[in-house]
Parts: sequence; C-alpha cells; structure tokens
Amino acid sequence: MDARVKAYEDKMQKAFEFLLSDFQTIRAGRANPHVLDKIRVDYYGTPTPLQQVGNITVPEARMLQIAPWEKSLIKEIEKAIMASDVGITPSNDGAVIRLVFPELTEERRKELVKEVKKKGEESKVAIRNIRRDANDSFKKLAKTEVSEDEIKDLEDAVQKLTDRFMKDVDKAIEEKSKEILTV
Repeated sequence: MDARVKAYEDKMQKAFEFLLSDFQTIRAGRANPHVLDKIRVDYYGTPTPLQQVGNITVPEARMLQIAPWEKSLIKEIEKAIMASDVGITPSNDGAVIRLVFPELTEERRKELVKEVKKKGEESKVAIRNIRRDANDSFKKLAKTEVSEDEIKDLEDAVQKLTDRFMKDVDKAIEEKSKEILTV
C-alpha cells in the first residue's frame, strides 16, 4: 500500500477505535467497569482517573465494586460518580463503594440504541472527512509530480478504505444495539 494512503488509513482506524472505546462506556444492562473510564477523582488536588485510585471489580452481573487504596478517598470517589453521567447512586459501607445497575427499561434501551446510532453516524462523518482530506491532498499532488492515473488510483484506494471502515462502523453499531436490546 502506498505510504500516502497508509497515513489516511491510520487516521480512519483511530476514528473507528475511538467509536469502539466510546461504545464501551455505554452500559447495556450488565455491569461493565468501562462505564467508569471517563470519571476523574480529585486526588490531592489532581483530577485522577478512577482506575488509578482504587480497584474496580464485578462481583455480580449487575454490580460494580470499587475498593479505594486509601479509605479517605471514599467521599471523593462518591462525589465524582454523582457528578458524572453514569446515572447510578453509589453506596458505601466505609470500606468499598458499590454501584448497583438497575435493569434497563425498554424505553431506556431504545434511547441507548439511538445514542449508539448517533455516535456511529458521527464516526462515519469523521471517516468521510478523512477521505475528503486525502482526496484534497492528492489533487494538490496532481499539480506537481504525479500523473492523473496515479491520482485516480490513490483516490480509489482511499475510497476502498472508506467503504471498509463504513462496513466496520455499521457492524459495530449493529452488535452494540443487539447487546443493548438483549434482555
């Protein structure tokens, strides 16, 4: 593969990987420690990822348990969870914090599927923008050292990449939607 095309493939791959990591933060009825990935705890004045201030476990299908490494952090962790968009009220027994995930209602599942589709569409737009940037840069090459046939080949290669990533995004949306709708 041409190095000029490879650079754009890498950008498309990053956009797709971002979508997948975003999907991990959407809860689908069972406890997933990744829903806490974006939460930052005030650790001695520094916003620190929750995973770095305690141990997160899944003792039951619909429960997360957070065991902070310092007992003094329990209040800070609870405050960070309450301020986040997780939508679950933490409870603690003085040593660990528990998050019990309620069963998702049909309405909430449909909302989550809409959110998944929206994020998927945003990812597709990002991939199309990368394709546009690639084609623009190839057109600039046409003014200098590259023949029109080579430009056409480069544009075709980027279009094939775009098509491949669009299929990947559609498949990821379908899988996540199915996971959410499965009771």
